[in-house]
Amino acid sequence: MIRFCLDCHTEIKGRADKKFCDDQCRNNYNNRRKSVDGEFVRKLNQILNKNRKLLREEIANGQSNVKRETLAKKGFDFDYHTHYHLSDAGKVYIFCYEYGYTLAGDDEVILMKKE
Repeated sequence: MIRFCLDCHTEIKGRADKKFCDDQCRNNYNNRRKSVDGEFVRKLNQILNKNRKLLREEIANGQSNVKRETLAKKGFDFDYHTHYHLSDAGKVYIFCYEYGYTLAGDDEVILMKKE
């Protein structure tokens, strides 16, 4: 049975389970596949990581409350987060990984870090 490289389609010689003629073809094939599949996820992770970084910086600066507008001006995107947490008191906390916030009155955001 004749086998062909999945990337360059040249005939493959060698082991029966070999799929590529060399490392370059294997890398080209996998990079091409990952770039198509991973573009959406990569962009989403960039937004989530930026949100996390902004929350982390505010907490590191000693802030426990911040104006929503302040976060938005720094590039925080309130549409993207990793998960919600409902406290025993009924408050909804919105998280970007381990950093979270809840919306309070007067356009205030209360920050927290999950331990």
